[in-house]
Amino acid sequence: MSIRSKSLQPLTKLRSTLLVSYFSCCAAFLLIATSKPVVAAEANFEEIGMRVAKMLAEEHYSQHPFDDKMSERTLDNYIRFLDYGRQYFTQEDIDGFYKKYRTTLDDEVKARKLEAAFEIYKIYLERVNSRVSKVKEILEKGDLDFNSDKTVHLSRKKEKWPADMAASDELWHRLIEGEMLQATLRKEILDKKKKKDAEKKAKAEAEAKKDGDAAKGEESEVAEGDKKAIAKKEKSPKEKIIKRYDRILKNVNDNDSEDIAVMFIKAITRSYDPHSEYFSQSQYDNFRISMSKSLKGIGAMLSLDEDSGAAEIQGIVVGGPAAKNGELKIKDKIVKVGQGKKGDMVDIVGEKLGDIVDKIRGEKDSYVRLEVIPADAVDPSQTKIITILRDKVDLKESLANAELIITKDAQGKEQKIGWIHLSSFYSSMGDGKTSTTVDVQRLVNRLKKEGVDGMVLDLRDNGGGSLEEAINLTGLFIPRGPVVQSKNWRGDMDEKFSRNRYALYDGPLLVLTNRASASASEILAAALQDYQRSLIIGDKATFGKGTVQQLRPVRTGRIPLPFRSQEVTNGALKLTIQTFFRISGGSTQLKGVIPDIHLPSTNNVLDFGEASLEWPLVWEKVQPEKYSIVRKTPPPVEGLSKKSAERIAKEQDFVYIREDIERTKKRIDENVISLNRQKRELEVKDLETQREQRIEERKARYARIKKDEQGLYAIYGLTQDNVDEEKLVLKSDLSTEDTTGMKTAKLEEDPEAKALEYPHGFDPYVRETLHILQDLIAAEKKNSPVGISAIK
Repeated sequence: MSIRSKSLQPLTKLRSTLLVSYFSCCAAFLLIATSKPVVAAEANFEEIGMRVAKMLAEEHYSQHPFDDKMSERTLDNYIRFLDYGRQYFTQEDIDGFYKKYRTTLDDEVKARKLEAAFEIYKIYLERVNSRVSKVKEILEKGDLDFNSDKTVHLSRKKEKWPADMAASDELWHRLIEGEMLQATLRKEILDKKKKKDAEKKAKAEAEAKKDGDAAKGEESEVAEGDKKAIAKKEKSPKEKIIKRYDRILKNVNDNDSEDIAVMFIKAITRSYDPHSEYFSQSQYDNFRISMSKSLKGIGAMLSLDEDSGAAEIQGIVVGGPAAKNGELKIKDKIVKVGQGKKGDMVDIVGEKLGDIVDKIRGEKDSYVRLEVIPADAVDPSQTKIITILRDKVDLKESLANAELIITKDAQGKEQKIGWIHLSSFYSSMGDGKTSTTVDVQRLVNRLKKEGVDGMVLDLRDNGGGSLEEAINLTGLFIPRGPVVQSKNWRGDMDEKFSRNRYALYDGPLLVLTNRASASASEILAAALQDYQRSLIIGDKATFGKGTVQQLRPVRTGRIPLPFRSQEVTNGALKLTIQTFFRISGGSTQLKGVIPDIHLPSTNNVLDFGEASLEWPLVWEKVQPEKYSIVRKTPPPVEGLSKKSAERIAKEQDFVYIREDIERTKKRIDENVISLNRQKRELEVKDLETQREQRIEERKARYARIKKDEQGLYAIYGLTQDNVDEEKLVLKSDLSTEDTTGMKTAKLEEDPEAKALEYPHGFDPYVRETLHILQDLIAAEKKNSPVGISAIK
């Protein structure tokens, strides 16, 4: 069968990632300069499949042939793309697929055959149709009493497939019972919250009206509007679930021959590693457009969560709307989207990722509401609504910036600390007008001019970017020497060096990372750690992406032209061709960078990072480079760690974080949730009581801290616009336009949100890192033991 197609519909159930707005790519793309190829009018996917497999076997870093092993991986990937939750196929289906295709797909692909992809998809289509019919049958029958002791798995990605159709019927009865209970509880919780908020607002407006506040009184109509919105009849949980599965069925039925072929070829590429990927010509064209234009949205990166069908947050752009809002977190799951600050919200579970992205994008200065299941939620019925003001995520928002923090040391003497924020390793790719290194150098020079006693380089959520910038930036903190090694797919080694004769700054330095610090961030952190130039503070490890990808055209032939022939291309292959190695010999791949001092974080227990992906390249070691440790004596890691652990044990915000870690770990380990309504309602009530108690405790504690620490800090903001100005500007006096270069709509101030703001803007990780830096500064003074921080 020849597969030729001109159209492209988005794929369903494919773990692809789309940009909601600008997000720094973790992968380093090395584009090959070639003469402009001819793009085929029609795509021959049998030929493309063969060519892609050949390119992988010959040019991928692993140098592994496309053989029976890769055939089995391809089959695993393809089945996972279709049925990640292991709920549509039966074990009988899987056994049949493995018997027929486990070791034959490599031979078929090499022979330019893709029939297996269509035969498997045909069965998948039958199963989805059957299960959607079963969903409607279960809901129409209505025998869901929520009184049993049954449970349902939160994630089925590691569970067994149902043995046969009878077992599948039983599984789906539990799945739909769980969805109905979850939707019912969620509706009750949100209705109560809406009613409570409306009553609270109406009471405040009534009091304002009594006081003669005409402006407030006029807004009482809004409260009436809220009441009408609450009273408005919404779709029932049953209707919502039926609509959701009708949408899933439509998406599956809409996939044409090209969609199926492209999905299968992607399964081939992912058999080599999680970052190698085939782009059809249409996808490649869209990719290039998305990378070259500015999109207005919330500044987050999404992927489909196959277990729930929701959109999962994979990354948040530092400086973007979602980051400024502060409520949305990595691994949160979006289940509904609403336009504006009020009104109906649309269920997006089961929608195609591109359609979800389109709903989240919108006009600048408009609001979008997201109903999300928090990453650390114990019960999926526990959702919260986050309202975000859309904006253009401008490059200026992600430029390096800093704070000068003036405080006191343990002896009460003035102490100055520089805090540099770096969200990506950006570069203007050739014209030299934009450079991370140049921007950070300006900040470091100004902080040195102010006489700082120590600096922190904040790389949290920095997904990487330009390798050259990471190397040059490392050179600001170390003298001339090697920074990183790499090995290509031919086995050739290469070294990259810092060319600065002397370090620009050689004082006390900490680097703060988290699980989302990846790629170029890991190169910088690893080099500074190997030279013992800086201590690394953060989550149990960074992301662990130590590979380089190259985008190469997929050539499928040549066409004759006058006087010459021209290559024909059909899309592009993003191919892993190199692995990074530390100068000490180990790789950042898979293991990431292990901090010298660990801070508790729920990121440590979530399924996140390179090791959580399918078929990641293994960790390797090579010969270390010759380099000189910059310290005369080892850093006092043991003493600093001990003091940090003592503080963390007492700090209430970290107490909460440890409680959340244990609760999240317990939920992941158990991986089940009750289908008993009474039990679930009690659990939700307990969690809500705990949440309210935390809010009241935090409000009181933060107010006390703000009072006790009044005058202890002066925090000045340094941007690329004001870094050279003589007069320092308090960070609190910097407008949004000063820091981002854009005017934005003024947000309404929520008194409760204001009371819950961290004192001085220091979240628990910033506060503890400042503690550690003050201890390090004290320890590095001549004949001084590890000091005691002045920060309370």
